[in-house]
Amino acid sequence: MLLVTGGAGFIGSNLVAGLNEAGRTDIVVNDALGSAGKWRNLGKRQLADVVPPEELIGWLDRRKLDAVIHLGAISDTAATDGDLVLATNFRLSLKLLDWCTATRTPFLYASSAATYGDGAEGFDDEWTPAALRRLKPMNLYGFSKHLFDLAIVDRFAKGLKLPPQWVGLKFFNVFGPNEYHKGEMISLVGKRFEDAKDGKTVRLFKSHRDGIGDGEQRRDFIYVDDAVAVMRWLLDTPSVSGIFNVGTGRARSFRDLISAMFRALGRPPDIEYVDMPPTIRHQYQYFTEAKVENLRKAGYNADFTSLEEGVNRYVTFLNQPDRYR
Repeated sequence: MLLVTGGAGFIGSNLVAGLNEAGRTDIVVNDALGSAGKWRNLGKRQLADVVPPEELIGWLDRRKLDAVIHLGAISDTAATDGDLVLATNFRLSLKLLDWCTATRTPFLYASSAATYGDGAEGFDDEWTPAALRRLKPMNLYGFSKHLFDLAIVDRFAKGLKLPPQWVGLKFFNVFGPNEYHKGEMISLVGKRFEDAKDGKTVRLFKSHRDGIGDGEQRRDFIYVDDAVAVMRWLLDTPSVSGIFNVGTGRARSFRDLISAMFRALGRPPDIEYVDMPPTIRHQYQYFTEAKVENLRKAGYNADFTSLEEGVNRYVTFLNQPDRYR
């Protein structure tokens, strides 16, 4: 039996779909479904149980699991409630780590590229304590993920007990179906698809940095199927532990992303550039690009989906009456 926290969320529901498609139905989802239709992310899935967040620790008592995949978190990069974010993203993660250590259960968890801050220290997923301490996250979400990375690596460095497999996944800019519940945190393709389909102009931020053109801010965009493939490979490869970037290793511009969306719709790109709000200029990342050499050295050798192909696949979902995977 597998436990997937955040299993009704974006990446989590895609992982559940991939596991179902591989024949696994012994999956327990831990998530808060609410009343906004988030359950639809699981509408085509088969599950063993759905456990609400407030029951999770009690539910774990005397359980035997094949693995815990901990994807649940407050992932809003604009979140400001420090107590709530740390309770959810840091302290709960510590409890799950302790449980997996005590029960000898493999433990995979979501970290984030937000731990790299403005990228001044690069995007190398070296996970020594000294390397991690050099990173300076720019928002509360990134800080909460960074704290947990530091905690688990500190245990490793001190030779303390850990689960038989432990893996942190520094997800970069993941996009694809089942993200519709995320509001302002939805990917730019999901956010601007309807405008482009209706023949409207899509707005992108101007650059406020010398040497970088408008719309040329770059991110490592990774299609969600590739993120799922990495997690499934890790579940099948229990000898691998550590913290790894999950990106394509190739940064592309927002102009590239939106142009690919227009082409997938059969339309010429129609983009307008607008000023970035002053309130976010000081914490805006102009460049992210995953270093994936460590993942390759660990044995992961699958190709990553190109930006254009990923956007094509996503637009196909968005063009259907039923957009859910």
